[in-house]
Amino acid sequence: MERQSKKPINEGKWSVKEVIGHLFYWDKFILEKHAPFMNQGAVLISFPTMTNIIVRLFNTSVLNTTSSLIDEFVENRRQLIETMSGIDSDVKFTIGSGKRQFTVEKYLNIFIDHDNHHLKQIKERLS
Repeated sequence: MERQSKKPINEGKWSVKEVIGHLFYWDKFILEKHAPFMNQGAVLISFPTMTNIIVRLFNTSVLNTTSSLIDEFVENRRQLIETMSGIDSDVKFTIGSGKRQFTVEKYLNIFIDHDNHHLKQIKERLS
């Protein structure tokens, strides 16, 4: 798995390992920067730029081995599910300077679509 996970999904694209790291950092961002502040009428900080995500992704020791990354990802995701499940479904908030109001469900749907996009890439690479 280690060698297979380091090959790019397609030319010029990330490897499976890097995609998992990308998802890991989105989960971490949500857990640390958004979820704790999802209260009625809250204005959450803007989403990070892709550049910031990439810098964090490549400057981390968690990417040393695929198995440690997967373990960290699974634990992070478990914690994210637990945290998001504890937020009232009626709470509405905005992000950054946007006017669009989100509920937890609407917010999570963005990331479900994002995850599904990357899951498809991973499945194609590993098949």
